[in-house]
Amino acid sequence: MGRITLAEAVKLKSILTKKIHELEEEIRRVAFITAEKGEPVKSGLRTLSAVDMELEDVRKDARLLDKLMYRANIDHEIVFKGETVPLVEAIEWAIQLRARARLYKEFGASEKQEIQYGFSDNTTVYRIALFEPEDYRQKAIQLEKEAHKLSNSINAKNYSIEIQFDDEKYF
Repeated sequence: MGRITLAEAVKLKSILTKKIHELEEEIRRVAFITAEKGEPVKSGLRTLSAVDMELEDVRKDARLLDKLMYRANIDHEIVFKGETVPLVEAIEWAIQLRARARLYKEFGASEKQEIQYGFSDNTTVYRIALFEPEDYRQKAIQLEKEAHKLSNSINAKNYSIEIQFDDEKYF
């Protein structure tokens, strides 16, 4: 059986997912035919059972690849901010850093104080930030840098890890 890097496995997972969707579309096409009454039914080049068998084979490969990727992501670690974390945790950490950066960007784009219209006819109502928008803009920039650095560490590690998977059918 062949060996591929975890980085190649990530790409292959995407290819397998796309292949499954394509085969699902094909199986729907070959499952039915339109024919006039009394005319012989002509089947296509591929039968329903042939497409179904190929689909199940790709699905089986996708499950195996998932299992191998999950195992590798649990068994291998990186160091980030002085902390050793498994790849699975590092991936989630990068997602969370990006989410936090998006939130902080929103706060950073806010006005410190702005008039609110439509609340009252005779009274001026303000929306007042209880924080400094510029501080949050700067924090967002820093969080994005951290997320990029973490992602780069994950990607580098993905190229150093090999898993046992035969990718000849797909590459």
